[in-house]
Amino acid sequence: MMLFSGGTVVTMDPVIGDLARGDVLVRDDRIVAVGPDLRSHPEAAGATVIDTGGRIVSPGFVDTHRHAWQAQLRRSIPDVTDLGAYVMSTLAGIAPAYTAHDMYVGTRLAALTALDAGITTMLDFSHNSRTAAHSDAAIQALVDTGIRGVHASMGPHFGDWDRQWPGDLARVCEAYQGVNGGLVTLRLAALATDEIAGPALAYGPELAAVARDLGLGVSVDAVFGESSSAAILRWAADGLLNPELTLIHATGLTPQAWQAMGDAGVTVSLAPTSEPQIGLETAVPAIDEALAAGIRPGLSIDVEVALVSDMFTQMRTLHAIQRMRAVNAAYGTDATPHRITTRDVLDFATLQGARTNGLGDVTGSLTPGKQADLLVVNAEDINTMPLNDAIGTLVLGADPRNIETVLVAGQLRKRDGRLVGVDLNELCQDVTASRDTIRKTAAK
Repeated sequence: MMLFSGGTVVTMDPVIGDLARGDVLVRDDRIVAVGPDLRSHPEAAGATVIDTGGRIVSPGFVDTHRHAWQAQLRRSIPDVTDLGAYVMSTLAGIAPAYTAHDMYVGTRLAALTALDAGITTMLDFSHNSRTAAHSDAAIQALVDTGIRGVHASMGPHFGDWDRQWPGDLARVCEAYQGVNGGLVTLRLAALATDEIAGPALAYGPELAAVARDLGLGVSVDAVFGESSSAAILRWAADGLLNPELTLIHATGLTPQAWQAMGDAGVTVSLAPTSEPQIGLETAVPAIDEALAAGIRPGLSIDVEVALVSDMFTQMRTLHAIQRMRAVNAAYGTDATPHRITTRDVLDFATLQGARTNGLGDVTGSLTPGKQADLLVVNAEDINTMPLNDAIGTLVLGADPRNIETVLVAGQLRKRDGRLVGVDLNELCQDVTASRDTIRKTAAK
């Protein structure tokens, strides 16, 4: 039993709200209570008291889409010019060189980096599943780090592979769904169209049937432009749009596609740095289109080969881009710009992210009964003092160095500002050796 006492509590629960000074009581893997003063709570007797004075207690962040296996090559193409350049350099050039061990090393590095930055839930869009062993290694990395991991499995775009996907998903589900005390869950991953890698990886009736038979949600990547808009309308006609479907990026879609998405209640994952930096279709994160369709999106990291690794940057980027566009659209008119707020982007990074990953009833807010996935953020560091507005500090002021404590399902994953049970020197050796082997193999 742990009692986080005396801090500013940002719950992201619309009923409970925020507490300028409050307590969070945790028993085992659950949040028991949230309130102004829980020291006399009947279940607080004997609890370990963690003084959170001068701190912010908040839900952990939720990443709705990251290609975790690529982490050894992070920032190797920081100035990539477009999607085609990324596809050819990474998916065609590097991915075929990965062994199952490399999948483990990359996914573990990505998950540990996520935890260090306060991301307690990560959807790993694992689109390099060349063999059953590759899938097993990626999932084992999630298990070993203790993150709340969503493994979304897909076959690779290019190169030799066993063609075991999607047939192998039944085995994967039987072996791994709900393992590690329920921390690991599974989804099916697919592409929106056959333009990049052919029809076998494209979402449609066949893959939808696989997901339905296995009880899996579906995450669809590369949702861009006219071709994806046409695919969305086909899916709507075929009854394949539903709340268990997540569409990733969603840039350059037609109004008709957005209407169909909103009507069906699909979820959307935006990657606020990926879309503008890589230049995905319009290169503008589709936040206004999503909100107009009644969809509150989740946020994601995408590819570390070119992008940042943390959720703070995603929130700030989206906040700035949307507000810039809103003011620019109203400039020279009498219209009032419709701006999103810091609370909006924090909602996208927590509660809406959990909902997007199919875990809205599990995590994403500090709600009694939900899993104890939470952060303690120092609000008295040089870049966060003095604390004037907790939401503003989390979104615009803080960064991973300010996160003192990370809990996932009540287990300490970061304590006193350091990851628990992780030898960074050993990790660096493993990651560097894997990277060097991959590059040597790819160069042959």
